[in-house]
Amino acid sequence: MAPPSAVDPERATNGDTKPSNAVSHEPGISESKAKVQMPKFPGPPKFTDKYAERDYLKGRLALAFRIFGKYGYDEGVAGHITMRDPVQPDTFWVNPFGVAFSLIRKSDLIQVDHEGNIVDGGEVRLLNAAAFMLHSGVHKARPDVLCAAHSHSIYGRSFCSLGRKLDMITQDSCSFYNDHVLYESFNGIVLAEKEGNDIAACLGDKKAVLLQNHGLLTVGSTIEAAVFWFISLEKCCQAQLAADAAAGGRGHETVKIHDEDAAFTYKTIGTPHAGWFSAKPLFDVIEKECGTDYLQ
Repeated sequence: MAPPSAVDPERATNGDTKPSNAVSHEPGISESKAKVQMPKFPGPPKFTDKYAERDYLKGRLALAFRIFGKYGYDEGVAGHITMRDPVQPDTFWVNPFGVAFSLIRKSDLIQVDHEGNIVDGGEVRLLNAAAFMLHSGVHKARPDVLCAAHSHSIYGRSFCSLGRKLDMITQDSCSFYNDHVLYESFNGIVLAEKEGNDIAACLGDKKAVLLQNHGLLTVGSTIEAAVFWFISLEKCCQAQLAADAAAGGRGHETVKIHDEDAAFTYKTIGTPHAGWFSAKPLFDVIEKECGTDYLQ
């Protein structure tokens, strides 16, 4: 369905005034001009061998940490990304506590069950208790989630101190239209199973949660999507902080995108497939920069 801004298209030179929704970023364009449509996205590889899938995904998870390190999302030992194991779905892989994101290799990752036991992994078998409590609750509550990402990024944690959700003020923010929530509580480091479960319950079926006074958490059906949603949400927080400050300094408010337009835009850039595809350039670049080191 075309957005409301498409109801009064300008008359085309050939007299064709029929509005079209074929080109999602050009609402109201005439049918005769709607020739270039959004291509069909490629998708992640599919596996019949679960062990081969595990090996591939562990490599992608190692790259995800390298991306977080490059973007400066590491601060001390805080932050974690987890991946559900395709062979043993009631376990997940996570970074070992105290190993720098930018150095993580596939062989460093540790496998953890839902009781907090380390069942496999690299030489450093230290488990971040907060990582376990937070991510275990999400993975148990959301069988559709392959990956969950959390870190104390500067703009995310700044925005989370405001106790509010994002406004729809940019095209990018529409990726999170009706698809993010606010967890309105802070009880210190997540070391209790109940709080991990409470956060998972608050997240519900959404792809992102703003943890008040804490930071961002994003999830995805692919590692790539979860990572891209985190990066995009961090930048949306940065954009809104800047826009609110600029508007407030002039005694104004930011211009909000209409609900119908935000919902329409979400269908193009907010889907799981779009998240995977949007992350592809990030993973391609970091893979080129890292060579084969991350696969060790």
